[in-house]
Amino acid sequence: MIHQFIFAHAKPGMSEVDFQRYWVEVHAVRYASKIPQIRKYKVDTRIARPGDPADPPWGGVAEIWLDDEETQVASLQTPELIEGARADEPSWAAFWQTVVLDTTAHLLLPGPPEARDAAQVLLLALSKRREGLPLSDYRAHLLGAHADKAKVLPGLRRYQQGHVRDGSYGVGEAILDCVEQFWFDHADAAAAAERSIEGTLLAADWRLCAETRWLHRILLREHWIIGPQPRPYVPS
Repeated sequence: MIHQFIFAHAKPGMSEVDFQRYWVEVHAVRYASKIPQIRKYKVDTRIARPGDPADPPWGGVAEIWLDDEETQVASLQTPELIEGARADEPSWAAFWQTVVLDTTAHLLLPGPPEARDAAQVLLLALSKRREGLPLSDYRAHLLGAHADKAKVLPGLRRYQQGHVRDGSYGVGEAILDCVEQFWFDHADAAAAAERSIEGTLLAADWRLCAETRWLHRILLREHWIIGPQPRPYVPS
């Protein structure tokens, strides 16, 4: 299954609060959720933290699940996308700042059953491998030694890595290589984990294997639109 991340920013003149509200309450419900090939869909809105830039690159992230590349291509040709979701984008998003990443998910810490559906916060870490490091070695490191450091963060409820799919490297480099997802009970728990000894060791590992100038960390609040259980899709 393709796990797609869409990072978006408010259009000029629109506040981040209004941008997030429109995305969750209008765009997601009236337009994007109508695309029949989408199996699961949620919108994650940014939670501002001390130290964040005054105008961060993104105010939120959409997460979309699709069965495969064939289904994804079909979704791009639907009137629900062309005449609906895409036509609505200028109403709220600065589409020139949008970044889309198609990933393959690796759930490395499932957590207790209730961790899937509980109201939590989500810390995303986006990374690009260090120059000269082969992609295969980077993936192996993240899934191995790096994941071992991540899984012991205090307060961590669930942990997943999304590795950008091979098709994104067909004609060059992908803009980023991995999206890591860390779930916590609340924002204070996420901050405490980052300040901990384990968080310091994890940050040091990122500096060893990734380009620090392309490392982004974003704290988010989840809003399920379709899911967490996938809806059925029957091709016509």
